[in-house]
Amino acid sequence: MKNTISERIADFLKDFPPFNELHAIDLGKFSTEVVICYKEKGETVFELDEAPHSHFYVVHKGAILLNKNSDETIIDLCDEGDIFGLRPLMANETYKMRATAYEDSILYAIPIAAFRPLAQTYEEVGNFLIESFASNTRNPYSKKHQGKLYAEPSGAPSASEPVLLDLQPIRYSKKIVSCSPETSIKSVAETMTKKRVGSILVLEDKLPVGIITDKDIRNKIATGIFPISATANDIMTSPVITYTKNITIAQAQMAMMKSNISHLCLTKDGTTNSETVGILSKHDVMLELGNNPAVLIKAIKRTRKFKKIKPIRFRIMQLLEGYLEQNIPLTLVSKIISELNDACTKQVMQIALRKMEEAPPVPFAWLAMGSQGRSEQLLHTDQDNAIIFADVSEEVHPQTQQYFLELAKCVTKGLRDIGYEYCPAEMMASNPNWCLSISKWKEQVSHWISNPGPDEVLLSSIFFDYNIVYGDNALVDSLTTHIFNTTQQHPIFFVHLASGALQNPSPTGFFRQFLVEADGAHKDFFDIKRRALMPMTDAARVLILSHQIKSINNTAERFEKLAALEPNQEAFFLSCSYAIKALLKFRTKQGLLHNDSGRFIALDKLTKEEKIKLKRTFKTIKELQELIRVRFKVSNLLG
Repeated sequence: MKNTISERIADFLKDFPPFNELHAIDLGKFSTEVVICYKEKGETVFELDEAPHSHFYVVHKGAILLNKNSDETIIDLCDEGDIFGLRPLMANETYKMRATAYEDSILYAIPIAAFRPLAQTYEEVGNFLIESFASNTRNPYSKKHQGKLYAEPSGAPSASEPVLLDLQPIRYSKKIVSCSPETSIKSVAETMTKKRVGSILVLEDKLPVGIITDKDIRNKIATGIFPISATANDIMTSPVITYTKNITIAQAQMAMMKSNISHLCLTKDGTTNSETVGILSKHDVMLELGNNPAVLIKAIKRTRKFKKIKPIRFRIMQLLEGYLEQNIPLTLVSKIISELNDACTKQVMQIALRKMEEAPPVPFAWLAMGSQGRSEQLLHTDQDNAIIFADVSEEVHPQTQQYFLELAKCVTKGLRDIGYEYCPAEMMASNPNWCLSISKWKEQVSHWISNPGPDEVLLSSIFFDYNIVYGDNALVDSLTTHIFNTTQQHPIFFVHLASGALQNPSPTGFFRQFLVEADGAHKDFFDIKRRALMPMTDAARVLILSHQIKSINNTAERFEKLAALEPNQEAFFLSCSYAIKALLKFRTKQGLLHNDSGRFIALDKLTKEEKIKLKRTFKTIKELQELIRVRFKVSNLLG
């Protein structure tokens, strides 16, 4: 005779993680041992410090409130399909919180003895339970669980999983052909010919001090610049660009393109201070190439029209999608995609400069702001950019600014042509307010910092994430130094900046439900940018600026730097870093899935597991905003 109750239990559980990972037979078997519990409103499931039960629980109907007896602080509100009470399964300790029925509830008590073998057999089930257990602690992205959470998988994919070719360690030559600095060029050429190699390392005390390639001999000896009697020391390229032997194909390509070289020296520790273990040539890399970043950069640099870049942008999105499917760490993905985005912008600038009738009258710099400035622009979003140009006399300032406005107009049009829409608020270099001389920019930011009203704080929060994409670094360095000097003189600015960081709405309501847009084109959608990403981005900015740290714009890297600067908050700031990566990864996947920016999410299209993973970050956001409020005494300012 069929057990209809167990069938109903199995039918319910199969729609919720982690039970949806189980085979029907296994799910059916243990469902016969599940106990159904009824709890009236206010009734306790377990108390703080109570001995562990032989079951953990799933909410079938109703809601369960988790809190601490000491201060009644709500830790979580579990609703249909949520798991709680995992401590006996994971740690076999007394409960560290209290669970009570928020309303009349029906629970499924899952027997630990019956379920533990399944958690050990099904890897996905075990990982999910670890994550769920971690999310009911103060820090859902704690060090203890680092590498097992959604944001940042540790290590390489398992042997059973395919990996992207360009992120594998590259094969290199271990047969090192070398000479000393005193070796004659004639002898060097003879050795290279005999060994049939295109390069030779110059070693001193077994350490690499230089490298000579076929190109060096052609350009420096055949042209008569140096005689054939010259020594290796005369024509070698020094210092040598070195890396560790586990360099990936993508890293090798990026390194060669960045330094415009054709060979890399591999050493034990990746520096010139350790013994050489191999040599890597551009030819070695080309043999293992597929559709990888360096190939795309090369294709970008060959373009002569804006429209030719657009299909390459499509290939970049394909590359991004492949990285996410392979579960490549978001830190590496962000760096690669950001390099490719910057390469597109640089090429648009080069094309625009060729379109101009005259060369730039003075040095200038093109700044990327917003998500591109933070190296977080993985999807096609709108533009945020600015121009700084060198000071000129008052007489020629109008025509100088007009030149750069015309250039900016051409560049922003080119960026739109390749997929980046115009900024709705016109925060672009084609706007005279965002195309200024270095002195005017200094005056502008001084005004923002010394008169921090709501508009000034908003503009500062957008501008202060800038990153130079093209042009004169000295102009940007000068502005950066000015900003930090001025903020030191006006410390109250940080209080206003912190206040601005707290203005974004909460991601959830009191009872843990997602807060969605109430009206407009995205009514009933969840705004992941405004309610989750921006609170973390804004908080990281004010914290890192208050420490006077320059040149770290990426939000995750800012939190990691804060963890190093504040050891007593290390675990928390690292949890913030993991959370922002999780949110960025989630938004990117949604954007790729729906072919949009990924900002507005239809909650009814998410699985229960996706909602759980998204909510896991919200606890970190709440604690981060509370830290900002207390540290900068925002309530005092507002009061």
